[in-house]
Amino acid sequence: MADLLALYQEVILDHNRRPRNYGALEGANREVAGHNPLCGDQMTLWLRLDGQTIADARFVAQGCAISRASASLLTSAVKGKTVAEAEALFERVHGVVTGALTPEESPLPGSLAALSGVARFPVRVKCASMPWHALHSALTQPAGAPVEPHVEPHVVTPDAQGGTPG
Repeated sequence: MADLLALYQEVILDHNRRPRNYGALEGANREVAGHNPLCGDQMTLWLRLDGQTIADARFVAQGCAISRASASLLTSAVKGKTVAEAEALFERVHGVVTGALTPEESPLPGSLAALSGVARFPVRVKCASMPWHALHSALTQPAGAPVEPHVEPHVVTPDAQGGTPG
């Protein structure tokens, strides 16, 4: 198990250091900006759809290693997939990253398996899932209408006595 975790960590670090599909995409017909206020991650995702197929995907991101690696893994994984296949992949990745599904229930294909351990670190879930929410938003938006993806900020509000909830 320790060897597998080390391999997953190396995949994350490699995709952070040398992100695949990095840079703006000329000719994109979908563009979505994402922001994770918890960690300060920011990204823009571009897709070029040919009919119902994702012909190309690229991104630019600033933020932590997990969010950049997740975006890099995402763009590599969705190229050539249909919108329906990419949406199904979004559901699987989101389920595993949030802990709603175990990696055994829904194994992630190829290098995406490196995201399987994120659920053990709740503070990193939004880092890994933000690019995937951007993908989901890009796939469900009308062509040519940039929208912000749904990213739930982590907000702690004071209780009635002025303290924070425990």
